Amino acid sequence: MNVYTLSAKNCMSHLLLKETFDQFLFIEGEITTFNKFSIDGFLQSDFFDEPPKSTYSLWKNVREFCYNIIRGKRTPLNFKIVLSLPPASVPGFLARKGISGYHPEDIQGLYLNFHYDGSTLQCITGTSVRTFTLDKTLEREWDTYIGDFLKPLRIE
Repeated sequence: MNVYTLSAKNCMSHLLLKETFDQFLFIEGEITTFNKFSIDGFLQSDFFDEPPKSTYSLWKNVREFCYNIIRGKRTPLNFKIVLSLPPASVPGFLARKGISGYHPEDIQGLYLNFHYDGSTLQCITGTSVRTFTLDKTLEREWDTYIGDFLKPLRIE
């Protein structure tokens, strides 16, 4: 786990107005403005004519909805948005990073947790694996990947 303190204005532009994070899955969100809005990213398969290919919505499909809740003259009191690398991207991530101690099916999630407390915006990385291991290679490489991902965007 690594914590990045971010420039709120620049990061919010990338998060809500640009396609920067669109390839990530939207796991959940909670936004507090004049009300508290809780959003579950879990797709309801009964809603669709054909079963969805994913369990969760892509961020690009809920980004505008979240933007409409947040936008206005006043900043939100707080929010949290949890994103995850899609399972289909995990094998490529493992290969690029040379991580051989994990199988893609062992990894439950590689997460980005955006948290705004009314004054500070942070991005907290997280990993979840289905099996117990003392090996922290996955966690370190995910932290490095996200640090490298955020740096050129001048978010941090």
